[in-house]
Parts: sequence; structure tokens; C-alpha cells
Amino acid sequence: MGKYPTEPLKCWKKAKELRNRFYQNYALAGEKGGLRWMGSAWAFDAVPSGLGDDVFCISGESYGAACAFDRPLSKKFLEAARNFGFSRDLCAHMRNYWGSLLADESAFGGKFVKPDFGWSQHICCSHAKWYQNAAQMKGEVPIFVVDVGVGAYPPFEPKMYPHRIKYVADQLLDGIEWLKTTTGREFDDERFINAAWNDLRSTHKWAQICMLNRAKPAPLDEKSLYSFYVFGTLQKSNSEFADFYDELYDEVKDRVDRGIAAVHNERFRVMSDIGSPWGFSDIYRHMAEQGVVSIGSLYTFGLEGMWLYDAQTHDLLPRPLPDSKPRTREECCTLLADWHLSKPMYQNFYHPDNKTKMMDAIARRWDTDGIVLHYNRGCRGLCMGIAETRLGLIERGHRVVAYEGNMGDENEFDQAATRKRMDIFMEGLGCKIN
Repeated sequence: MGKYPTEPLKCWKKAKELRNRFYQNYALAGEKGGLRWMGSAWAFDAVPSGLGDDVFCISGESYGAACAFDRPLSKKFLEAARNFGFSRDLCAHMRNYWGSLLADESAFGGKFVKPDFGWSQHICCSHAKWYQNAAQMKGEVPIFVVDVGVGAYPPFEPKMYPHRIKYVADQLLDGIEWLKTTTGREFDDERFINAAWNDLRSTHKWAQICMLNRAKPAPLDEKSLYSFYVFGTLQKSNSEFADFYDELYDEVKDRVDRGIAAVHNERFRVMSDIGSPWGFSDIYRHMAEQGVVSIGSLYTFGLEGMWLYDAQTHDLLPRPLPDSKPRTREECCTLLADWHLSKPMYQNFYHPDNKTKMMDAIARRWDTDGIVLHYNRGCRGLCMGIAETRLGLIERGHRVVAYEGNMGDENEFDQAATRKRMDIFMEGLGCKIN
């Protein structure tokens, strides 16, 4: 069995420092006269940046995941949400988030700091209600939500009609006026345009980083991708995060050039579809011991990375950056609307075949030997049509294994049973399980 050289990533320390400073800035913003806002990881976070350099956010999904990572704390938060009356079949990240508010306890210590306003978007059935309830829990925090449910992006629909893009862009323009009225601040178009350009830079560069995992051996495994994709979920328009992705790309490219592997004994390659339970990380390590590397997923690639699906070549490729920055507020809102409506994970909400095509493209172009599907009870939106996707991938000739779980509620994940299922799957690939 061939072995490849491996080494730790040099940028791990900087990644931790950036993430910690991001949360510290939010916690301390009020003491320095700054503004805090809450909203979805998919919010157009470049827009509030026009209010000033002292405006900080906390995204619900990444915060909910941070809660879920601390299992005893997550149990406390989930019980608080359930006791309040929220159903267990709702989004698990949302329930962790709500439980944190109800307990008035932050996952990072201290109390949950009240935001000045809410700024989000709505495509999943949970998004707008997530922050409506959160706003009420914290004392009627004003919120603005942008509706992006306008239909699939080409080629999944033949044409993205201009009025659909305008519908979203006009909401962003209305939102700017709302932000000015709500905060009492002026809005700086130059700050906004620069932040929007950072958004495009980071989401484009993340896709380029994921492209590097086409190499054999894969320079990154899925566990590493989870650690780095989070910057896009925290704040895509953050200049430090966009610059960090440039550094990360250079380091991963160097690993490819030198043949540095994420899994030193890589023999087989698999991919997954959406976020896995925290307990699944042990199974990733078990897979690696058998020489199986997970090169990523549609989720890690496309939650915040920007791609375009080529219907002619059946390939998934990074969406090219525009030739230049927008010049006006109106141009910037139109560009942001069009850019984000092409997000791969949005397409899943319109038809399961869209997800099937993109996963088939990754499986073939990243040269995988099998696909792992998560029937995720904690995220109904990204699981819509998963049974149809499974059949579609099998029909296209892929080996597929599925397991049930919940990305943010460990009570709904049977790790022992899932490991047995994965062992059988890996034996089918040709592994001799240790």
C-alpha cells in the first residue's frame, strides 16, 4: 500500500486567531460604541458594512454549530428550546441558538449579548422565523429579511429573468434605507462596494481551494474543509477572511505541488452531501485509518463557495470574478443579487435533480469511489428530495451509502450503528477493516 508524505497546515494558528478575534469583536462592540447584528450565514453581510468599520455580526448557523460542538451545553440549550415549546423536528442549529437565548448564556462564555438589529435572508422555511423569534426573545430587536426564493439559476432553469435579480436587488436597496433609519447612521457606498468585492473574492477563492482537492493525493480532507469554510459562513465580506483565503490557497497549492496528502495512506476517495453530526468526525478518522479520504461535499464546496454548473460538460467550476468592481450602490446590489442567486446550495430548494447533477459532477471530476449521504433530520431544507438524489446517483453508476442523523442534535445520531454501516460500505470498496 503506497504512502504519501503529510504535514500539518501552517495556517492553523492564524485561522484560530482570526475566528477568536471575530467573536471577541462582536462581544466587545457595545463597549466601544459599535453596532452588532444577527442573521443567517447566507445574509448579504456586505450591506451593513456600509454603516461603518465598527459593525459586527454573529451568524446563526455557525453559532448554532458552535453550541452543538459542546455536547453538555447543547443538551441544555436544546432542552430549553423544547421546554419553551419548539418542536424537535425544527432546524437543530436554530434550536441550539434559541436555547442559548432562552438560557441567556453564550457558547463562548458570559451572557448572550443583545444585537442592535437583525439582517437576514429567506430561502429555507426556517430563516425568517428564526430571527423573528430571536428578536422577540431579546426584546423586540428590529429585523429586515431579504427574500431570495426566486427560482433556480441557469442552467437548472434556462434563464435567470432580469426581474428576478431586480426583485432581490431592490430589496437590498430598501434594506439600506431601513438600516439608515434603524441605526441613525449614514451609509458609505465606498465601504459597501469594498465589502461586496471581498464577498466575491472570498466565495470565488474558496471554490478555487476546493478545486485543488481534485489532486491525488488530496491535500485536504473534509474535516479540514469544515474548519476553513466557516469563514465564509461568519462573514464573507470580511477583508481579513478574504485575504486569509488567498493565503490558504497558496499553501494548499504548494501541498499539491509537493504531493502532500491529508491522508497518508490514501487508497480510496469518497464524498458526502451535507453537514454531518459532530460525532461523525470520529468516523472520518476511522475511514482515514483504512486509507479512505473524504475529499469534501456539495455542502463544504457550495455552502459559501460560488460555482457554475456546465450542462454541456457536466462539470462544476468556480464562478469567474467580474472584470472590475461595481461603481454605484445600484450596480453593487444588482451584482450581489445575481452572484448569490447562483449559490449551489440554493438550487437544492427547487428540484432534487439539481443536487443530483452537482453531486454527480463532483463525484466524477474529483474521482471518487463512493458517496456518503446524510438523511439529516436537523436540516429539512438541504435534505429535500434526498431519497430521489440517492436513486439518481445510483442510476448514474455511483456507490452510495446513506445513514440517518442530525447535524446539531446528538440524540438523533447512532454513532455505533453508523460506523458498522460505513465498515460494510468500505469493505465493498476493497478495504480490509482493522
